[in-house]
Amino acid sequence: MTPASTPASVDTTDHQPRGAVALRLAIGAVVIWAIVVAIGELLVHWTGISWITHQDSRTSKWFFHHRTDTLNQLTHVGSLLTETTTAIAVTAVAFFLLRWWLGRWRESVTLLVSITGELLIFVMVTLVVQRDRPGVPHLDAAPPTSSFPSGHTGAAVAVYGCLAVICYRNISVRGLALLAAALLWCVPVIVATSRVYRGMHFPTDVTAGALCGALWLTLTLHTLLPRPRKAPPADGAPSRLEADGALLA
Repeated sequence: MTPASTPASVDTTDHQPRGAVALRLAIGAVVIWAIVVAIGELLVHWTGISWITHQDSRTSKWFFHHRTDTLNQLTHVGSLLTETTTAIAVTAVAFFLLRWWLGRWRESVTLLVSITGELLIFVMVTLVVQRDRPGVPHLDAAPPTSSFPSGHTGAAVAVYGCLAVICYRNISVRGLALLAAALLWCVPVIVATSRVYRGMHFPTDVTAGALCGALWLTLTLHTLLPRPRKAPPADGAPSRLEADGALLA
């Protein structure tokens, strides 16, 4: 796999000061935290949306009544895709593989910020929102954190979603790029379904986890890995892409 050639594009990072980048990410994290906390508090305390929590319970019970030995094994694997040790291992391996493949650190750092920031937001949300787990037998050991939001789902979006975007942008063969991105984006869906099936989360928990991960991933990508914009260089002048490439290597 080789990076796609984009001679008519330029880097849009504009070499922002690190302080400004950190401030933007910090403010964004607080906003995302506030949004997810607000959703969680509504689910836990506002009786006006009891129909949503009723559907949550019905869905959890439906999965419980349709459990099979085969599905139990498959969802166990699906849940393991973003266990803490798995997420750390995948991030660590991908961190160095991306540096070797692309010859720069930018994508590696983006991946690290994506998973680290999502984890911090998740932990801070669970400190405020206290929601009991579904009232069905759990197939996994329940961690001490709140059921809301799903940390597994948020981590899946942050890690595999980030890798999907990086692969889509940098694999030169478009068909292969689409296939890699599609497969990677399947992981959060598998994880979310597995967590609900195994009685560890309500559907709204995994939805909120996906939202948290997606919002943070979007902010991280726009801040650290923006799309290049087209700006052909003047005749005889080196392109900004070529100039920046030496700095990024």
